[in-house]
Amino acid sequence: MSEHGVTAYVYGVVQGVGFRYHTQQQARQLGIKGYARNCEDGSVEVVACGEPQQVEQLIAWLKAGGPRSARVERVLTEPCAMMDYTGFSIRY
Repeated sequence: MSEHGVTAYVYGVVQGVGFRYHTQQQARQLGIKGYARNCEDGSVEVVACGEPQQVEQLIAWLKAGGPRSARVERVLTEPCAMMDYTGFSIRY
């Protein structure tokens, strides 16, 4: 299986609730590389690169609401170019 990348935009109450940290923990458990960062519109951008099954598991986790402290309203996804990330980071 070849790796692929997805960019997810997560909307709702997802800033100031540890969302990026919990996403990082989940991504690392799944062996996914990429990053999570807050956007000016209040959403969180998540770039996930890895094996398709693991990437889909992370997207499903995001759509299911992420950490308990968050209130996810919707998740929009689009394919993205594979980048050579060294791990999964939180960007500021």
